[in-house]
Amino acid sequence: MNIVIIPAIAFAISVILHRVALTDFVKLKLLDNPEKYGMKRRALPYPTGILSVLTFLVIFAYLAPWTAQSAGIFGGILLLALISFIDDRKGIDPKLRLLIQALVAFAIFATGSRIYTLTNPFAVEGILKLDTIDIPSSLFGPLPLLSGVFTIFWLMLCMNALNWFDGIPGQVSTLSTIGFLVIGALALSSRVEQPELALIAFILAGISAAGLLFDFPPNKVLMGDTGAMFFGLMLGVLTLYAGGKVATAFLVLGVPLIDVFLVIMRRVSKGANPMRGNTTDEHLHHRLLSKGWSERKVIGLTAGLGTLFGITALFLSTGEKMIAAGILLLIMLGLSKYSQERIHEKS
Repeated sequence: MNIVIIPAIAFAISVILHRVALTDFVKLKLLDNPEKYGMKRRALPYPTGILSVLTFLVIFAYLAPWTAQSAGIFGGILLLALISFIDDRKGIDPKLRLLIQALVAFAIFATGSRIYTLTNPFAVEGILKLDTIDIPSSLFGPLPLLSGVFTIFWLMLCMNALNWFDGIPGQVSTLSTIGFLVIGALALSSRVEQPELALIAFILAGISAAGLLFDFPPNKVLMGDTGAMFFGLMLGVLTLYAGGKVATAFLVLGVPLIDVFLVIMRRVSKGANPMRGNTTDEHLHHRLLSKGWSERKVIGLTAGLGTLFGITALFLSTGEKMIAAGILLLIMLGLSKYSQERIHEKS
């Protein structure tokens, strides 16, 4: 019963906080600056992602046993939220922001949340071990090198992929809700059987769904990097706890992950800084908007692909997931070509 009641409570708390923010954020002058981007709309409460973070941390602190592992997750979320909130309000040097993200990912890894093996369909044994080389550590004990490299990379990728995909209000909330529901269903399946993980996933789904009520177009609030980074981090962390189901998570988050890869490849091919945006190689959602798509239609495409491939992944073997990932890549390449035609026509 808790698996229904507690997520429902999380949803209700988040809804209440967002409703309060509609007035109190205005009083506190926690608003965005639409004039800075040439927009004529009124300023909106920003960044309301901090409400999602606080809701989760309170519930997590109440439910989770106080161990080094849970402390690492709690502290990592808190640090990421703090730096993201400051960045949303005042701006922070990108290098410092990236360094903090790496520190957060390392803290979560070092305190015990990590991937030890990956399924390798091309190997005879089918398992790729990531704990064969240890680095001595007096504070954390032996730290598996390959596991650390992969875990930190994965968490930082999830954080930034969701953040870079936050070009349309409601898009991150929609994809996060789908992702958490899929991971929750996976945790309840016979392959994983982790009801505690499912509970956390459904709590996060409730929190992200509550935010969706307020940031879905036409949106009343903006979650900012604070919310996008938080949801990206948690999708990555839950994947670690689900037995390293990276392939499943990739299919759920395939649209933003592949989109980021394609944008970086286009920028590198033109000799541009892959970490800096420009007017010619935007993310897929920007390109579709320039082609005349509405924000809701773009979100519908993202949600449709995420749901289709996410649910499918629950029933596929690792090899079949790789085939599905290849199909998704082809779809994304097709969408990239389709959306690029408009840009070429304008240039």
